Amino acid sequence: MASLHVGNLGEYLREQRRSAQLSLRQLADAAGVSNPYLSQIERGLRKPSAEVLQQVAKALRISAETLYVRAGILDEKERDELETRAVILADPSINERQKQVLLQIYESFRKENGFETSSYGDLAASAESADLADGPDADPKQSP
Repeated sequence: MASLHVGNLGEYLREQRRSAQLSLRQLADAAGVSNPYLSQIERGLRKPSAEVLQQVAKALRISAETLYVRAGILDEKERDELETRAVILADPSINERQKQVLLQIYESFRKENGFETSSYGDLAASAESADLADGPDADPKQSP
């Protein structure tokens, strides 16, 4: 099977997995994907969905947006906006209502300064809703 053009996503995932001192099987279990499927992703034989990348990112405790860029799902320029949103959403010191208000203020400043919201708004919104639904201590293997 020929390798897909998914940048260096597989190599990057392998490096992150090894630096986290996880076996392929451990990461697959933590991310809720099969061991062979994760192996194929690392070898560049499969291109994972944004949802799978998000699960893997959570298991590795890294930015899902970085994986989206490496997989060609997200443009590098839009990553900063999404990472800012992710940091706000992940902050345990503020409640959900405060997070939403802060995000609205952030968006209004961006618009005021001539920046449109990301064309990947649906991707960000789905990531946010997954984060909000899961909560900080959710098990990524459990289905809703």
